[in-house]
Amino acid sequence: MKTLTSLLLGLSIILAACTSVKQKATQKDMMVYIGTYAKPDAESIFAYNLNEETGALTRSFAVKAGENPSFLTLDADRKHLYAVNETTEFEGQKSGAVSAFAIDQKTGNLTFLNRQPSLGGAPCYISLDHKNKVALVANYVGGNISTFLLQEDGRLGSSSDMEQHQGKGPRPQQDAAHAHCILPDPENNFALAVDLGIDQIISYRLNKSDGKLERQSVFTAKSGAGPRHLTFHPKNKRFAYVINELNSTLTTFTYNPDNGTLTEVETVPTLPVGYTGENACADIHVSADGKFLYGSNRGHNSIVVFSINQDTNKLTLVQHMATQVNWPRNFTFSPSGRTMLVANQKSNSITTYKVDAQTGKLTYTGNSAAVPSPVYVQVVPAFPETPKP
Repeated sequence: MKTLTSLLLGLSIILAACTSVKQKATQKDMMVYIGTYAKPDAESIFAYNLNEETGALTRSFAVKAGENPSFLTLDADRKHLYAVNETTEFEGQKSGAVSAFAIDQKTGNLTFLNRQPSLGGAPCYISLDHKNKVALVANYVGGNISTFLLQEDGRLGSSSDMEQHQGKGPRPQQDAAHAHCILPDPENNFALAVDLGIDQIISYRLNKSDGKLERQSVFTAKSGAGPRHLTFHPKNKRFAYVINELNSTLTTFTYNPDNGTLTEVETVPTLPVGYTGENACADIHVSADGKFLYGSNRGHNSIVVFSINQDTNKLTLVQHMATQVNWPRNFTFSPSGRTMLVANQKSNSITTYKVDAQTGKLTYTGNSAAVPSPVYVQVVPAFPETPKP
């Protein structure tokens, strides 16, 4: 009897351990939302499951989200997703649009809420202020930025403000102002708008109550640099970084949160010495621990990795990681920071990479997923009823 009891007890311990392992494995699953270039009646926002242990991606669902929902953002509670519809005409206006979706908290599925004109052609970037009160939109062809108050149910109100940029740069791509990025600063007091067409980063004081913007200062980049995307250091909120699309460089800054101004520390090339082929930089991110900076090279088809000096904010080259595919546009990290996902626009794929926390180096997992014209990737923890890979 004692032997039987011991066997049953041992079996129960083994089963409990197996259940525990299964639960832990489930917790490592992630949901990935992907924005794309797509026709108006096509599936255009895709959702995949990421197994972070292997880097494998498995399709979960797709929704018809209107034409070209290229850039996405989520609110802090993961209750709503917002997308720009990157078009140059909407409802008879020379404008793109901005769309709002509710997120099913059990499955992660998306339900369309409403859509507003963006007040400028080809909106290409959207972010939310840190209190989830205001949506900030950059209109590339329109050369302007616009703001939208968010309603309690997640819907977008009509535009609260629009600021038109003026000027042009020396390159053919800089025939006019081309706003490419806008995001709030860490203190949520200023919105910084990056304009590729006029080589400027413009700082606006942001009123969270009414969504109004008040211009404060301007940083002018090197002529023809074409600044594209900006990000802040996650630990030292006074360090900032901009990737310059047209001259394939990356600039580090110190940031003054009192007046929203940027001061250049250094500018470094994103390409290896001797490379003379086509290239256009795209995205930029800092690792969650603040130790490494990453940027994407389209043409050289690589992710460049730098280590960050935590005292001086200067950079040291670590790696050029070939992406195996074509035109790496946007990329992001899993919440743990252990996996990078890259959207390869011209090869219609998402590829995954392991991130070495000690060195910052990337290693290709060998896993990819076929997605038509992917532009943006967003990773969140899996929802309770999301099918697991």
